[in-house]
Amino acid sequence: MTRIYKTLVIDDEPPARKRLLNLLENFTDTFEVIGVAENGLIAREKIESLKPDLIFLDIEMPELTGFELLETLTYIPIVIFCTAYDQYSLKAFTTNSIDYLVKPVRLERLQQSVNKLKQFSKTIPDQNIAGLLKELSSRKQKQEMTSLTVKKDDKLVFIKLEEVSHFSAEERYVAVHAKEGKFLTEEPLDQLEQKLPDNFLRVQRSAIINKDYVREVQKYFNSRYVITLKAKKETKITTGRSYKEMIKKWMNL
Repeated sequence: MTRIYKTLVIDDEPPARKRLLNLLENFTDTFEVIGVAENGLIAREKIESLKPDLIFLDIEMPELTGFELLETLTYIPIVIFCTAYDQYSLKAFTTNSIDYLVKPVRLERLQQSVNKLKQFSKTIPDQNIAGLLKELSSRKQKQEMTSLTVKKDDKLVFIKLEEVSHFSAEERYVAVHAKEGKFLTEEPLDQLEQKLPDNFLRVQRSAIINKDYVREVQKYFNSRYVITLKAKKETKITTGRSYKEMIKKWMNL
């Protein structure tokens, strides 16, 4: 049985949206269009509320580009990018989990996307697609991020990530535990997790650690661990059960 994907079309150009919507009418057995969005901000709201299976996403848009939009999402559908600039192809499509269409979109090229969609939907679980997209959307920023800016009173403080031992969620804020002390940021852990370099690891719902600060790891019950950090003050963090596989992979177990 052919799967029908609930689909959202995101493009800031009305003619491009109309052209794509007309082409999608040829594939009603694959796509069910549930809405359109004319910029990244509206798209973010619709994606989080409508939970589409798939989006056609323009890359160059005002306010939020397609890549920036992906970085802000907590729910990530399957993505087929649309772009007028072919130079984005090498940057954006290093895995076979997604596809891209160069504008103006043509019927035969859209047919290829449909064929590709049927192939990878049989071989790659949806949760893995989401993971690949998160990795893709954060890769550029991960390479660049070396410091974090936080507010302290009426000043902005720049903290080097190499001086941060861990992050912990505290009510409406996230605490940044650094050599110079504890600071607060309003950026959620989910967003920080996507931006931080590879030496940071999410070990429970409320904590991200800097692996360079780990002193020891002890087994705990229910497939959990207690991680001791050599921070300004020795800190012990109990890992969450759902993070077990990532922690074991880090420790090569």
